[in-house]
Amino acid sequence: MALSLRAFALPVPEGDTIHRTAARLRPALIGHRLERFEAPRLVGLRPRVGSVIEAVEATGKHLEITFDDGIVLHTHMRMTGSWHLYRPGETWRKRLSSARVVLQVPGWLAVCFNAPLVEVFRVEDRRRHPGLGSLGPDLCRADVDLMACVERMARYCEGHEEIGDVLLDQRICCGVGNVYKSEVLWACRLDPRTQLRALAPRACLVLVETATDLLQANLGGGERATVTGGLAVYGRAGKPCLRCHTPVEVMRQGVNARVTYWCPGCQLRVAP
Repeated sequence: MALSLRAFALPVPEGDTIHRTAARLRPALIGHRLERFEAPRLVGLRPRVGSVIEAVEATGKHLEITFDDGIVLHTHMRMTGSWHLYRPGETWRKRLSSARVVLQVPGWLAVCFNAPLVEVFRVEDRRRHPGLGSLGPDLCRADVDLMACVERMARYCEGHEEIGDVLLDQRICCGVGNVYKSEVLWACRLDPRTQLRALAPRACLVLVETATDLLQANLGGGERATVTGGLAVYGRAGKPCLRCHTPVEVMRQGVNARVTYWCPGCQLRVAP
């Protein structure tokens, strides 16, 4: 399928969004020789002009571009970053000052805007990389090991953590952001403030299975949907729950005050 000449941007990165971004970048970049590389805030190692791009991979909210000289460009989108694809001479949709990376190959410019994390390392250093070495299984992959996610919950958590925070921990599994956290907990009828120690391993497995199903169902693009017509609770504060008609509520949760939407009527808090 041919890429549109119009620039694309995919904001508010969830795991499925980053996978779609990677899918759009691959035809433009893979197999092509680097003509220009700019990363104003990057210090030290960087890809050399003339190297060939061999891979564009997404893991959770991380996007990696690998070059034939063994260099890997790693960007973490968090909630502000996005990759855009432009034809040479095309007007950028964001300011030049927001550009964190500019990659140019014949016929295309790939520009990363506002990514909080941009770094470069060598392929052989991947397992020692502080940002990637401890990442959990990627729920967007068809061969994801879900039991490994459950085992990581016990390894990285003490038990008192609220499940709404646990689902966002990229050491446990990759791909879940605020949207899917809220939608998964609604689908499982679970209060996001439930402590992890209150849940049996089987319940934890059901959570990651549900997250995997919802993420993979949305990999094809289009409007994100977890129920017929859209989303069940995310962005629907004050509106009636689709299941029990109780008004949906929104709260800030965890150390980072991440947004969580939930229904107090049918999402139950399990006691430890």
